[in-house]
Amino acid sequence: MHSEGMHIGIRGAGPPLVLIHGWGMHSGVFDGMAERLEARHTLYLVDLPGHGRSRDANAPLTLDDCVNAIAARTPPAPWLGWSLGGLLALHAASRIPTHATALVMLCALPRFVRTDDWPYGMSAEIFHQFGVDLAHDYRATLQRFLALETLGSEDAATELRLLRAQVFAHGEPLQRALLQGLLLLEHGDLRNALSRLRVPSLWIAGRRDRISDWRAMQAAAARTPHSRFLRIDGAAHAPFLTHADEVADALLDFLGIDANAAAVRA
Repeated sequence: MHSEGMHIGIRGAGPPLVLIHGWGMHSGVFDGMAERLEARHTLYLVDLPGHGRSRDANAPLTLDDCVNAIAARTPPAPWLGWSLGGLLALHAASRIPTHATALVMLCALPRFVRTDDWPYGMSAEIFHQFGVDLAHDYRATLQRFLALETLGSEDAATELRLLRAQVFAHGEPLQRALLQGLLLLEHGDLRNALSRLRVPSLWIAGRRDRISDWRAMQAAAARTPHSRFLRIDGAAHAPFLTHADEVADALLDFLGIDANAAAVRA
């Protein structure tokens, strides 16, 4: 399935669920989780512009452009976003709640960079330096980012091996798209959307995550009506790789409750 060149794979059966990957990756990173979900849900697996099977997509990697493109080719459904993908899912849930009917933030934040009133974000210099490094050797820069994602995990070696196996599985991401993604991570700030959210949300954090600090995720969930927060103690930034059953169980439980609530409202 394509929208302005964007690839959206479909697998499974049941109520729909949209999944959006993180920076530098593609939807294949969700393969293990998809195997656990596809018997219960029809999965819409997005490859963001410049990534994976959307490498040649001409849509810019911006919040409005990507959300509009995804919404145009998917039914009303919960949206799950991992890392950078969480900014897109949160933007959709706040702007088009009739389409993004529930929100799952998987190691994702409304703002990734630290400020005086947001103490648990990352240093802006880190994202800026990744951008500088991309111009010189973006393969090595991606590898360093993968290492940062797995840092602290109780099974970091396995997590890093799985991410490295996936990152170039469908070709190299475009440098332009990587830079656009870094700009979103560095400058994106959707904290004002939290208190206005009207859809239920689930926030899944890894206690050892060095990118999306669990304390920031917990604080964001506390600002959000109808939210649930789960911390996975042994996980870093990609718990769907190292704690796949725990993530899938929490997700299915949340989606089941949301479906029941929707039936009552109907």
